[in-house]
Amino acid sequence: MNFFQIFGELLAESGFAALEWRQCVMMLISFVLIYLAVKKEYEPLLLLPIAFGMLLANLPLAGLMYDATADGLPWYQSGVINIIYQGDKSSLFPCLIFMAIGAMTDFGPLIANPKSFLLGAAAQFGIYVAFVIANASGLFTPAQAAAIGIIGGADGPTAIYIANNLAPELMAPIAVAAYSYMALIPMIQPPIMRALTTEKERKVKMTQLRPVSKVEKVVFPIFVVVFTSLILPSVAPLLGMLMLGNLFKESGVVERLTDTASNALCNIVTIMLGVSVGATSNGELFLRVQTLAIVCLGLIAFAFATVGGILLGKLLYVLTGGKVNPLIGSAGVSAVPMAARVSQKVGSKDDPTNFLLMHAMGPNVAGVIGSAVAAGFFMLVFG
Repeated sequence: MNFFQIFGELLAESGFAALEWRQCVMMLISFVLIYLAVKKEYEPLLLLPIAFGMLLANLPLAGLMYDATADGLPWYQSGVINIIYQGDKSSLFPCLIFMAIGAMTDFGPLIANPKSFLLGAAAQFGIYVAFVIANASGLFTPAQAAAIGIIGGADGPTAIYIANNLAPELMAPIAVAAYSYMALIPMIQPPIMRALTTEKERKVKMTQLRPVSKVEKVVFPIFVVVFTSLILPSVAPLLGMLMLGNLFKESGVVERLTDTASNALCNIVTIMLGVSVGATSNGELFLRVQTLAIVCLGLIAFAFATVGGILLGKLLYVLTGGKVNPLIGSAGVSAVPMAARVSQKVGSKDDPTNFLLMHAMGPNVAGVIGSAVAAGFFMLVFG
């Protein structure tokens, strides 16, 4: 046996021989996302693990997403990322992420300015637009259309949660679309925000929010989880974990738990969730009409969510005599605190002395509750 024969056999059994065009396309997409995460810094904490998970899943013969149970083998013989992926399928990771978000979130701006609830609700407009379009397309069942629509809430954990319950067969593309658009908020939202607002509106300076007492901050998460869970029991796992994390923070008596939830736990679950979500994007699944339609519908949902928040912001601007900056309406999508930071960034371009961040945080955290409530409503109707 000579060297060339050995090399030929090695090459024939390597991943190069098994490489297909779909895998090449998905690898190129992953490279673009890595570029956006590293070079452009578009929410790299989300985008980088998702992009690299996408790359790993499309390596031929690597078997990182191999499901051993499909072949009647023990679960622990599955690929390592497939094992991690069970945290997505069981909704464990989404609930833990919500706990971490709660521990990092200050609901004070929302409590101080209840009008923020209206902006958070208006930004859910994209959810229903995408649902109607998906349902009318004939490509999806009503339950599948509902799961797709939740992408418009810009809330990855909620999208995974509702997909698990209403359309588990579409969970992979829905999760990828939801998290990808969340990470690309700084690219998607600003053009829409500038197109729908005037320079005068963008320069509006809002008055300082009133101080919120500790009693209010402690009572708020308890009241919200009890009230919403009694109306929509299916939303209790998500909102329950969100408000538990927030209660850790606002109680002031469990600093260690707050620190763990908002730092170590959040970082660990973000890595596992991001990599496993990205790893669901294999070429065979992703490059087909239904999946590409989900990606397009997700973008439509996200765009209309931004439009809904901005338009209600403009209405409040008129009704309050110019006291509300419409830009904070775009933060009504539930990507905390990314959307609020985008509102601040767009507003500061017209007036560097304009500080909208805390005002935008009100609609932003209201959007988290709003998207969870929308998910609960869909589960009640189609579940």
